[in-house]
Amino acid sequence: MLRLLFICIAAMAPLLAGCSNFGYYMQSIDGQIKVLRARQPIASVIADPATPPVLKNKLERALAMRDFASRELRLPDNLSYRSYADLQRPFVVWSVFAAAEFSVEPQQWCFLVVGCVGYRGYFTQSGAEALARELRSEGLDVFVSGVPAYSTLGWFDDPVLSTFINYPEHELSRLIFHELAHQVVYVKNDSEFNESFAATVEAEGVRRWIARNGDDRMRANFERAQQRRAQFRGLVLNYRERLAVLYRLPIAPEEMRVRKTQAFSDMQRDYELLKLQWGGFAGLDRFFNNAGNAHLASVAIYHALVPQFQQLIAKHNGDLAAFYAEVKELAALGKEERKSRLAAAVAPAHKEPL
Repeated sequence: MLRLLFICIAAMAPLLAGCSNFGYYMQSIDGQIKVLRARQPIASVIADPATPPVLKNKLERALAMRDFASRELRLPDNLSYRSYADLQRPFVVWSVFAAAEFSVEPQQWCFLVVGCVGYRGYFTQSGAEALARELRSEGLDVFVSGVPAYSTLGWFDDPVLSTFINYPEHELSRLIFHELAHQVVYVKNDSEFNESFAATVEAEGVRRWIARNGDDRMRANFERAQQRRAQFRGLVLNYRERLAVLYRLPIAPEEMRVRKTQAFSDMQRDYELLKLQWGGFAGLDRFFNNAGNAHLASVAIYHALVPQFQQLIAKHNGDLAAFYAEVKELAALGKEERKSRLAAAVAPAHKEPL
């Protein structure tokens, strides 16, 4: 158990956006150990007569997705997502995002092992909300979001969790593929690169899963969800850029606040228009209610580079092994060079006029 504690200190605290606070470390260690102790082999859960039939079916599909991930998507073949943990709560962790009053850049929390990340995670909602109150008292914009899954980057055999097992099949596969992708590539101090890469792998993986194992209804549901994600991402990143330009203007704070309020009001209006296109789908209402800079920063972390990674897959004609190899080459570069090379790698080749 002592060895496990040391491993948890090294691995889990930074993944949950650690700092030097001892109490924070201890909740991270305690929370991770509880997740590990709750694991049961999926085969055992399926074989248990007390397991509800619906859960058995979901777990059987999760195992099939897990095998597909390694066989067809070239994702790591290990014991991750071959066990199940019932956590008896809606989320495994709650992440806290923060940004300054006039900035769309996320506050960073740093740790020696995996570097700096733009969020800080807690295994209890009360812990996350306590930090949120503290940060708000310092004048920061804050956003607290429940998280159904996270990756330990291969330090541990991550289980399928009760927090997402009941998701629709395309969403269940999306999460498994996303978290396994973090075991392929993870770069210190670059959450945007890491999360955009994993988000790209998840979408490509789900499309291939549906092509092999889905039906027209699942395909339609997934494509509808992807369209909503793309429109949501476009809306938020557009306003993030608009506000980034605003915050660079040499104007008084009072005027800046007025313009900031107007920008978020405009974003809310545009979201309501999007909802009409979505037939009234309200799954993102909580995000837009009282949205601030931290909300925009949280989306940028997970989606800003997705278009570039998607083009990189296309460049390799869908060859995931070649795609991963190039991403690993990019990961070895410095942050700014990596971003520049990623953009250059997918830029159209210049052709001289005939």
